[in-house]
Amino acid sequence: MRSAIEAHDFGAVFRIARSEAGISYSKIAAECDMKPERVGALARGEGRVSTFSKITQIADALRIPGRMLGIVPRYWETVEPTTDKASARVNSTQRDGDLVRRRNFVKSSVGVGLAVGLPDLEPVEIGQRIGEKVPEQLRRRTARLRRLDDVLGGGDTYRVYIGEFQATKSLFHDRSYSQETRTGLLSVLAEQAQQAGWAAFDGGKHAVARGLYEDSYAAASEAADSALAGNALAFLAYQESNGDRLAGVKIAEQSCRTAGPDAPAGVRALLNERLAWAYAVAGNATEMERALKAAETALGEKGANPQPDWVAWVDSNELEIMAGRCWAELRRPLRAVPVLENALSKYGDTHARDKSLYLSWLADSYLTSGEVEQAASVTGRAFELLSGVASVRPRERMASIIQKLSAHRDLPAVAEVLEMARA
Repeated sequence: MRSAIEAHDFGAVFRIARSEAGISYSKIAAECDMKPERVGALARGEGRVSTFSKITQIADALRIPGRMLGIVPRYWETVEPTTDKASARVNSTQRDGDLVRRRNFVKSSVGVGLAVGLPDLEPVEIGQRIGEKVPEQLRRRTARLRRLDDVLGGGDTYRVYIGEFQATKSLFHDRSYSQETRTGLLSVLAEQAQQAGWAAFDGGKHAVARGLYEDSYAAASEAADSALAGNALAFLAYQESNGDRLAGVKIAEQSCRTAGPDAPAGVRALLNERLAWAYAVAGNATEMERALKAAETALGEKGANPQPDWVAWVDSNELEIMAGRCWAELRRPLRAVPVLENALSKYGDTHARDKSLYLSWLADSYLTSGEVEQAASVTGRAFELLSGVASVRPRERMASIIQKLSAHRDLPAVAEVLEMARA
C-alpha cells in the first residue's frame, strides 16, 4: 500500500483496499466522489489519477497523510497535545502555518482545474435543447463550489463564482428548454448570483455585490422561489446596514415577509438571524431579541424537512455567535463576552476568515469593558488567522480595533499587537 501511494498508483490503492480491508469499490467511489465504473477501471490498471484536486480529494477520503503523497500536510492531520508552553507556542505556529499552506493549496487548485470532481453536466451543443436534469446538476455544482467559502476569502472565490453564474446565464439565453427547466434555471441563477455577490462583498466590490443581489432577487421572483428571493433581500439588508441603518431594517423585515412562514425552517432561522443583526446595528435591543428568539425556534424545527444547501451552515453555534455579535454591537459587553467566548471555543480555525471576523467583536467587547490586555490578546489571535485570507471585512474590523488599542500602546501586550498590525 505504501509503495502504491508513493507511486500515485491509486488503482492499486483501491484494489488493495478492497482485497485486504474489504472496502467495496462503490464505497470508495462515494467517499472519493468518483463514479464506481471509474474506480473499477483504475483498479484494473486502466488510466491514472493525475490532477492535484482529485489526488487531495482521495487523500482526504482515505486519510492518506500528505507527506506520503509529496504534498503539504492535510488539514485533518493534527498536532500532538502538549502541556509545555514553549512547545505549545511552536505547535500553534505550526498549526497556523498548516492552515495558510492549506488555503494556498486550495487557491492553486482553483486555478489549475477546480472542475475536476464536480458533478458532470449533460453534454450540450450550440442550439441543443437542455434536458430536465441540467438545473439539478448545476445546483449540485453550486453546492460543491460553496464549500470553497469555508477556507477562502471573496478575493479568491469571486472569479470562480461569477464564472459559474455567467455560464448558467449563457445556457439560459442561448438554449431551448421546457417551462419547468426554465424555472429551474432561474432558481439556480438566483442562487449563483447570491454566491457571487457574497464573494464580491467579501472582496470589497460593494457595487458589484449590490447588482448581483438585485439580479438574484429578480431571478428568484420570476421563478416564484420565495425563499431565495427573501435571502437576496437579506443580503441587501446586510450590506445596507453598513450605511443607512433604518433602510437595512426595512429590507431585512421585507426579506422575512417575502420568504413567508412556510419557508424551510433553516431559511427562516437564517433570515431572522440577519433581521436581528439589522435591529442591533440600528440600536433596537427589544426587536433584536425577538428576532433571535424566532431564529432559535425555527432552528429547532430544522430536522423536520429537507433544507436547501445554502442554509446548511446555520446551526445553534452560528446563532450563538450572532447573538454575541449583536450584544457587542449594542455595547453590552457583559452579555456579549461569555456568549462569544463559549461559541468561538467550538468554532474551528479552518474557518479562518469568519473566526477572525467574530473575534473582532469579542476584542471590541473587551475594550468596552476596559479589559485592554485581553482585547489585545484576542486581536493578536485574529491577526494570526487572517494570514493568507483574501477578505477585506475582517481587516476593516481589525483596523477599528487597532485604532482603539493605540491609546494604550504603553502596555507590552498592546505594543506587540500594534507591531503585528504594522507587519
